Amino acid sequence: MAGRTGTPGASVTSRVLAVLGAFDATHPALTLSDIARRSGLPLATTHRLVAELVAGRALARAADGRYTIGVRLWEAGLLSPLHTRLREVALPYLQELYTAVRENVHLAVRDGDEALYVEKVTGHRSVPTISRAGGRLPLHATGVGKALLAYAPPEVLAAHLRRPLRRCTAYTITEPGRLARELATVRERGWARTHEEMTLGSCSVAVPVRDATGAVLAAIGVVGHSLGTTPRQLVPALLTAADRIAARLADTPPVADTA
Repeated sequence: MAGRTGTPGASVTSRVLAVLGAFDATHPALTLSDIARRSGLPLATTHRLVAELVAGRALARAADGRYTIGVRLWEAGLLSPLHTRLREVALPYLQELYTAVRENVHLAVRDGDEALYVEKVTGHRSVPTISRAGGRLPLHATGVGKALLAYAPPEVLAAHLRRPLRRCTAYTITEPGRLARELATVRERGWARTHEEMTLGSCSVAVPVRDATGAVLAAIGVVGHSLGTTPRQLVPALLTAADRIAARLADTPPVADTA
């Protein structure tokens, strides 16, 4: 939820961002009152800003009166490097990986204290998961999250371990010392795993995707049934996919700035 911005002196930009920030993967459609509550803005201010955003196609009003993200923001989002470069380069390899394992395949990046899911490839036989492209889940409770957190800058990792860690299931690792040891193991062996730490009945295994300098750009992972394939057996296929994505990214230059 967005922070309180209904205080005097808050800029128009911060208020617009607060309105847009009221929406997330678990709240894709909101009433006007919902937006005001979640953004921390007065109802009158929310009404005015929402009307302007609807007129500009940044928000859309559904038949039931609730608001959703509009087509203009969707179009702008497609210009993000996450979509135009990372996602488009990685998607064919994620699809190949899914064909081989027939379980959920994820591509994620670290965004603050969360894993931001850039892409998900799944099928009707895959174990149900709560992840979705554009959604966020805790770093410490997911395979891709652990793969990202293990290689985060030391100051980022230290700050993360000082924060209270949400317990998603009875198996979630929330003790800082235990999590630190787990992440050290990830760095030693080169891959991360979870066992019913995010969702009961599922486990995951993930590896980092690195650039030419060795820096971690993203993580790819597979989520499957807890009693299915041994996670270690999935590591070679994941590492191959990660290497191919990294090589392709190195051959795909960033979009040039023509301004």
